Amino acid sequence: MVRTVLRVYHREYAGRPIRAVWTLEEIGEPYELSVMDWQEGQSEEHRARHPLMRVPVLEDDDGCLFESAAICLHLADMHPDAGLIPPPGTHERGLVYQWSTFAPAELEPWLIEAAVWAEKDPERATAGRERFWKGAGAIKQSLEEGEFLVGDRLTVADVLVGTALGNTKRIGIDEEMPQDLADYLTRLTERPAYQRAAERTAAPVGG
Repeated sequence: MVRTVLRVYHREYAGRPIRAVWTLEEIGEPYELSVMDWQEGQSEEHRARHPLMRVPVLEDDDGCLFESAAICLHLADMHPDAGLIPPPGTHERGLVYQWSTFAPAELEPWLIEAAVWAEKDPERATAGRERFWKGAGAIKQSLEEGEFLVGDRLTVADVLVGTALGNTKRIGIDEEMPQDLADYLTRLTERPAYQRAAERTAAPVGG
């Protein structure tokens, strides 16, 4: 049986779909990108793909998958030869899980807090930024051992963490980033696969 080409559903101005597209570009897997406008993203057709009508969504012959971390990890599992995830049962595999879940659990909520309350409640926004940079400090510490979070090459962990760090540019706090984290982000965003993904999703470089 010949599998159909993977499809990624994206919505205009959304930031997270770049993760799935970047992972696919690193793997070299053919895919289609379906970019919806706001109205299409609120349709019953999209609700069938994602009950909360969010993006990204990955669709293949077996159905739809949502949550960007799950999508990236799944794609890496589908293509182990791409080297984006270490073998099952290894400590390094566990570290990829660790940092891949750290990004949406410990970085993104506080970044969103800082962005949402920037004008309405600056004190709350400042507290959010402080919590974000505290989490980013754990990334900084991990990078003292090498150029990537796990092992000596890019993994899904870098995709998830890198895009979370890159979103500091979206809300205008990237100048607060320590230089070694900025250098790490530059290494990631200069990758040809990232550049292609950014162009296809219309994401700003570094975010």
